[in-house]
Amino acid sequence: MKLILDSKERNVAGPRIKIARLKSKLTQQELSAKLETLAVYVDRASISKIEQQKRIITDMELVAFSKILKVSVDWLLGIDK
Repeated sequence: MKLILDSKERNVAGPRIKIARLKSKLTQQELSAKLETLAVYVDRASISKIEQQKRIITDMELVAFSKILKVSVDWLLGIDK
């Protein structure tokens, strides 16, 4: 099945993940290692792509980012300002 998107942005949470990561003073590599403790395997390069909105995020990844970065899923999605 081919994925059809109207824009080049592959996710809405990427920029907020970057904001929360920087507030937590984590590098992309450190964030990757913390995600691995939750059995979510996202390497540093993929985190970079997510933050640049060039890679899709799964629901399980989104929840893991939320837990590690201590922000709500709603905030990551831009629902909760």
